[in-house]
Amino acid sequence: MKPSIVLLLASVWATVSAFAAERLTITVTHDLSIARPSETITIPWSEVNKALPNAMSQHIAVKDAAGHILPYQVTNVDPVAKDPKRIGIAYGDLIFQHDFAVGEKSATFTVEKIEGLAPVFPTKAFARYVPERLDDFAWENDKVAHRTYGPALEAPAPAGSKKEVLRTSGLDVWCKRVSYPIVDRWYNIGHDHYHEDEGEGMDMYQVGPSRGCGGVGVWDGQTLYVSHNYKTWNVIANGPIRAIFELTYDVWEAGNVKVTEVKRFTVDAGHYLDQMDSTFTFQGASEITIGIGINKNSGDKGQDAKAELTKNQEQGWFSQWEIQKTNGSLGEAIIVAPSALKGFAEDSANRLVLATVTSGQTLRYYVGAGWSKAGDFSSKEDWNAYVAACATRAASPVKVSWTASK
Repeated sequence: MKPSIVLLLASVWATVSAFAAERLTITVTHDLSIARPSETITIPWSEVNKALPNAMSQHIAVKDAAGHILPYQVTNVDPVAKDPKRIGIAYGDLIFQHDFAVGEKSATFTVEKIEGLAPVFPTKAFARYVPERLDDFAWENDKVAHRTYGPALEAPAPAGSKKEVLRTSGLDVWCKRVSYPIVDRWYNIGHDHYHEDEGEGMDMYQVGPSRGCGGVGVWDGQTLYVSHNYKTWNVIANGPIRAIFELTYDVWEAGNVKVTEVKRFTVDAGHYLDQMDSTFTFQGASEITIGIGINKNSGDKGQDAKAELTKNQEQGWFSQWEIQKTNGSLGEAIIVAPSALKGFAEDSANRLVLATVTSGQTLRYYVGAGWSKAGDFSSKEDWNAYVAACATRAASPVKVSWTASK
């Protein structure tokens, strides 16, 4: 290579290096005076890569203003994409969390390249297909676990077998006392063993053909038309902080309307409620009314469960506080944007929160549950205060900005 070319390249590299950032500074603000515990913050990886060229997801550090290293996650949106130039084309978001104290309306963070490997952070959000128990699909975070059911459970039992048969697109609840993952442990100890609390929690929730905790249907004013068990599944991101997955539901008939649904779940660490984004496609009507349901009779067998209900039209939420005889109490809740809420209803099995959608429109809502024996809620008032705060935060999301600097 000619000396002049070498000098030119060196000059160009020196110029690029002079302007290259050594860190990305992230500022997060919000307008509320209340606390925002486990607030999930997302930054497009493309922005990280612009500030920190060729940054690798396992060679960065995310720090708060005091210099503490924070757990983080980088979503892989295209697992088969090639990235020979290390520009992060397969990545989606950088994700981390912060606990905003009461009155704390701004927080600053930095992202930097590091030479060594970032630590492996504990998994607090997790989802998976469960072929060892027919075709359940289960998910959890450090607060609560759930599952739902696939076509194998719905299929007829072979002659002479003891196979369970259940048609439902309802969502189940598993109550946890511990913050570590329990889904794998409970499936491995044998079906129904977890119906007793042996220290980690228990399955004390009855789903049956109901909506369980947050399943949906099409409401015509008198009848709730519901889908079969989920048809397909797809895990998009899987912890340690956020799990994202989708379930699809095959066409079902709601009167004269044929409907399909794609339901995306976003499960964040530290939260009792999951974010749901349901997209309905249908023919035969200009719009339909969706009923998001909670089972009216979800109490465990022999527990003589009694439910106390709260409706908040202004904030767009409904809660059920179910007191069981010896299992403790379970709070359940649904939140929709007040602008989307069309009222409340019920049928023989479910209490419903109603919203109207057009074909192809995505409906966002939040559903979940909290157990008194987990330690965070001892009364209906505790649970309702939590739900109200969640609704307030959902209506006023954080604002995220970033700058690159030396």
